[in-house]
Amino acid sequence: MVWAFVFVLLGACSRAEGTNAGLKGRVTQKGLEYGQQFGLELVKSLLKREHVPDLNGSYNIPLIGDVGYSVSRIQIQELQLNESVVSFSEGTGVRLVVSNAHMQLSGVWRVKVLFIPDSGSFDLSVRDLSLSAELGVSRDDSGRPQVWSTNCHSSIGRLEVKFHDGASWLYNLFTGALQAPLRYEVNRQLCPELGKGISDLERVLKTMQVSAQLDPFAVIDYSLVNKPVIARDHGDMDLKGEFYGVGKHTESPFSPAPFLLPDEGDHMLLLGLSEFSANSAAFVYFTAGALRKNFRDDMIPKRSPIRLNTGSMGLFFPELKKLYPDMPMELHLSARKQPLLTCHPDSLALALFGAAEAFVVLPNATLASAFLLDLDASLAGQLHLDSAKVGGSVALTNFSMSVVRSHIGSVQVKTLETLLKLALRMVALPMANKKLKKGFPLPSVYNVSLVNPRVKINQGFVLVATDVQYKA
Repeated sequence: MVWAFVFVLLGACSRAEGTNAGLKGRVTQKGLEYGQQFGLELVKSLLKREHVPDLNGSYNIPLIGDVGYSVSRIQIQELQLNESVVSFSEGTGVRLVVSNAHMQLSGVWRVKVLFIPDSGSFDLSVRDLSLSAELGVSRDDSGRPQVWSTNCHSSIGRLEVKFHDGASWLYNLFTGALQAPLRYEVNRQLCPELGKGISDLERVLKTMQVSAQLDPFAVIDYSLVNKPVIARDHGDMDLKGEFYGVGKHTESPFSPAPFLLPDEGDHMLLLGLSEFSANSAAFVYFTAGALRKNFRDDMIPKRSPIRLNTGSMGLFFPELKKLYPDMPMELHLSARKQPLLTCHPDSLALALFGAAEAFVVLPNATLASAFLLDLDASLAGQLHLDSAKVGGSVALTNFSMSVVRSHIGSVQVKTLETLLKLALRMVALPMANKKLKKGFPLPSVYNVSLVNPRVKINQGFVLVATDVQYKA
């Protein structure tokens, strides 16, 4: 439902004080104006699905006398909002002003004349309708958005009614007498009916999910962390943006640092993605044991100069050939602590802390540990983003290794380190960059896609500035 997404964006604005956020978003005036068409559709749907309360009264018809009437089952059939303006209402939410609107209603009429009942249907046309209302926004204790209707005012210029069935030909002669009371009653009910619709939306938002499981390991919490404040020309959102393990709500060792989105009105939407969010995700995957992989020789690229067998590895471990001649090996790679991402102006820095344990596969298929190495690498990265996918590139800036233990004698660490650096630069990184250049598809959120996005890496966070397009 697109409006759950829109109200989160319009309804959350960050304060300088309060809880620091992992994710930030901003809707600009340009974005609000684009969302205006959906806001008007929402107002239409809210009003059209509500039944106007029954109207009862009496009026005098010359030569006939007092006529008691009852108008029930009043339903809005058509609503044309011809002229409208939507803007931010500083400190409250969003303000909508509609003028020269047209509304068509229908219902059932009943009258009693001289104790004789009569009934039928009617059509009611309301013209020159004006409506102004504010949508207030807030945050509840669970981090879900809250909305309410406030400062609602309406007025009706002209009203025309036409009766059908029964003795409608007679009552149609005297509709002028009904216009004033009907105009008063219909106008009196417009704002309450809009308020009912907003209350229904509020009940939906109370059940809105504020976390999502991404895979068997990780859950992301995207609840609001601060009460909303709407500025004059934009609305911001502060989301927690923290990852947790599935079934384990363990706090990560990282804390979100404050950061500010730049003042920019050229795009509809600004998104700030902090390094805290990425690092909390890395912590989750590390503690879940997901950052490990075992390799056999048939998994190594054919052009790699290093093979996973004792013949190849014996060049660096002289005793390996002697103890285990011509035998296959396995290499178990794992993270010994969580990776660390740092955002610097125009560049990402990723520090990897790994361990590599090599095993000889014995004839009976059991594994004999040969050696354990610590591997540390530093990478520099760039991000690329378009409307359909996200990609990037990485480069190796540093690599080092050290021997933790060896069961096969001395290790030629420097020679192996030099060769592994060469393998990373010549084989592994080109393969990774080929995939990164191709990119990964962006998920569709509430049928909203990005248009002409621009990405910029800042100190502590990545900024995405973009227009959006909604397709129902």
